[in-house]
Amino acid sequence: MRILFISSTRIGDAVLSTALLDHLLRQYPEGRFTIACGAVAEGVFARMPRRDRTITLIKQPYGRHWLGLWRQVAFTWWDIVVDLRASAIAFVVPTSRRFIARGGRHPGHRLGQLAALLRIDPPPHPVAWFAPEDGARAERLVPLGLPFIVLGPSANWDDKVWPAQRFVELFQALTGPGGSMGGARCVVLAGPGRQERALAAPVLAGIPGAIDGVGALSLPECAALLARAALFVGNDSGLMHLAAAAGAPTIGLFGPTPASEYAPVGRCAVAVLAEGRPGDAAMSALTVAKVEGAIARLLVPA
Repeated sequence: MRILFISSTRIGDAVLSTALLDHLLRQYPEGRFTIACGAVAEGVFARMPRRDRTITLIKQPYGRHWLGLWRQVAFTWWDIVVDLRASAIAFVVPTSRRFIARGGRHPGHRLGQLAALLRIDPPPHPVAWFAPEDGARAERLVPLGLPFIVLGPSANWDDKVWPAQRFVELFQALTGPGGSMGGARCVVLAGPGRQERALAAPVLAGIPGAIDGVGALSLPECAALLARAALFVGNDSGLMHLAAAAGAPTIGLFGPTPASEYAPVGRCAVAVLAEGRPGDAAMSALTVAKVEGAIARLLVPA
């Protein structure tokens, strides 16, 4: 059984789409999968079970990247095609069943929108796939037995970024005298690139002994590390969604972007919103005290 799954160009949306893939893996134990996604998101699917191949889509003028995808999939019979990009591909490849997302933005959480496409209710949670070798690489950065808090100070645009000094103050409050997580080390995670490094640098400088994970790990290695974290606190980003999917207690920080659509989803995850009107709230309006209170509620023993 062959399944073609066209996912997102962005890491966060790709992570959310793993909820559908995990459902399909369980529903069709004989299924073999081909994933089409953006190059940045490729690592989300690198350790997926029963994945035959990943086709990376690199945007080209006049939509020529879709023509390139069609050439690679049009001469295979697909039992199921799932198209989360609302493209025309699903209409021009041979298949028994098509599931095609609607274009544009729609009310409700993105995960609920995806689940509705396959008529799944309630929506399943996203998952994070990683292999033993990913865990071994993560252990070289952060040894086993070391309690740690992961901070994610980067995002794909500046208005989504909580001030670096607030991350420093939060970590000091959690681990300082009277703090609830005394003895925990700090790990700062971000992707590769100068912008990510620039956003992480003041946090690393403000927390002596912080472990620098900026650009150090692949996405599966990040997932393996996050699965061991005592806590993740980060901006609305792909890393935030990966943390929640990996099972880390996750605090997602939101200002101008809608938490109603993109709050982290996991076994222990919550969004914390800056004060202000939806869509206009500035990240500077989000206080350390409000985030610390959300962490205390999140980590209350069941």
